[in-house]
Amino acid sequence: MIQVKNLQKEFRIHQARAGLGGAFRDLFSREYKTVKAVNDLSFTVEEGEMFALIGENGAGKSTTIKMLTGILTPSEGEIVINGYVPFKQREEYVRSIGVVFGQRSQLWWDLSPMESFRLLKSVYKVDGPEGDKWLDRLIEELEINPFVSQPVRKLSLGQRMRCEVAASLIHKPRLLFLDEPTVGLDVLVKQKIREFLRNLNETENMTILLTTHDVSDIEALCKRVLVMDKGKLIFDGLLSDLKEKWGNGTEVSFQMKKRTPADELRKTLGEMPCEISQVNEYTISVKVPQSQEMLPFVLSTVMSTFEVSDVKIMETSTEDIVRNIYQVDTGVRGHA
Repeated sequence: MIQVKNLQKEFRIHQARAGLGGAFRDLFSREYKTVKAVNDLSFTVEEGEMFALIGENGAGKSTTIKMLTGILTPSEGEIVINGYVPFKQREEYVRSIGVVFGQRSQLWWDLSPMESFRLLKSVYKVDGPEGDKWLDRLIEELEINPFVSQPVRKLSLGQRMRCEVAASLIHKPRLLFLDEPTVGLDVLVKQKIREFLRNLNETENMTILLTTHDVSDIEALCKRVLVMDKGKLIFDGLLSDLKEKWGNGTEVSFQMKKRTPADELRKTLGEMPCEISQVNEYTISVKVPQSQEMLPFVLSTVMSTFEVSDVKIMETSTEDIVRNIYQVDTGVRGHA
């Protein structure tokens, strides 16, 4: 569905000189700086995948999305999506994609969503009973029927965003771009949109690309994650692999039936690379490095050796992992 190879995008940015004299000199001779917003980006996506493109502000996500949707022309590299080169065949290409920008609306402010839907059906030449049936399904599954005839300007943010999603799907695209679709929404509206997108992916085999800073969206919808930093792709793999690569491991809290010194656990586990600490006389914490084999071994060894009354397992959350990627700047550069 998506083939991106050695994609680059450069911008020439005017460097304004300081002061009135500098502004006067800028009238005759301007200084420019070249900035690489996207630098040698390559990846492929199969049809029917739901994946997330994430990165901190300035990482190059929005520029990448604009090139993928045909809004921007790459400086170098190749993009082929669903058989089209977006910036060369834009008119034909946009008929096969849907786009939702969380901060921009494609609905007419003073019209009702239903009137906007009818206009979009005419634009995309969606006619006949099949088009009507598809629109009815969108209205039903997104639960927008109670307010679909009200002016857009009178809708709440959550109501409007559900209508935005419906509007992007009027022409039944094969690929859907979602840029911050749940920003500012409450928990219930987020849940409705996520359930709808999962169902859409399963029933229509629609390819969905999600960019978001809301980690809960990623966990709820995507198995695959692409992480960008300073225009480069620093990770492309499963969400589980992201946890494996950048996670801080798993903390296991053992509640003992008897007073147990942490040293006894340390002797039992031998040279296992675990961090063991005494919480209180009856509770010992063991931090296990991220490993699929090590955690079961620690659990089975401790529980077969000591009398354990309770066990709590606290895995590093995806939100913590993403925060670590953003904060540990030098570490991220090393992986790039």
